[in-house]
Amino acid sequence: MLTRQGRPSLADGIALGLIATGAVSVGIGAIFAVASAAFEMFGAAPAVLMPVHDVDLTALDDVSGVSAATVDSALVTFSTMTTGARWMLLLEVALPALATMALCAGVWWLGVSLIRSRPFRASLGWIFGLAACLMLAGALLGQLAGGIGRAMVVQDLAAADPGVEDVLWTLLVQFDLAPVGWAFALALIAGVFEIGRRLERDTEGLV
Repeated sequence: MLTRQGRPSLADGIALGLIATGAVSVGIGAIFAVASAAFEMFGAAPAVLMPVHDVDLTALDDVSGVSAATVDSALVTFSTMTTGARWMLLLEVALPALATMALCAGVWWLGVSLIRSRPFRASLGWIFGLAACLMLAGALLGQLAGGIGRAMVVQDLAAADPGVEDVLWTLLVQFDLAPVGWAFALALIAGVFEIGRRLERDTEGLV
């Protein structure tokens, strides 16, 4: 059986430990972000960032050098909101946070594995593969859920005051595709760990 090489140096071990600890901290932060969003969404007066139809920003009218100013979003506090809209807006935060937690778990486990000189664990490929799937789903489905939730809010407001649709977008989803690229990168990393594990196993069988 192939003898295991020496463990990382003290400096490398400290660096890996700090990275693993940082990943855990970010993961815990993501959990608190979801909890905070849930508390906000299901509170008595949830505040939601709503896209608007280029509303003039009159506060800059008298500023020298500014010819015109508009805003494309506004933080709106609601006194009432349907449960369905609240859940959709919570999913907008929760789905990407879930992907962040999975990624941080993978980074933490990788750091621990490197400290123990066992980088090619079977579990690492699965964790990074899961993180890739969650990041892809969180990026697309999370943004879609947010758009649907805002559309539900606008529909409810327009039922009482149709003029709301002249200010707020009925349905507007602006997809950020950067997380999709990260998802493909994570999928590639998962493949690297799986291939490395197989090569390591085949090499051990030859010794």
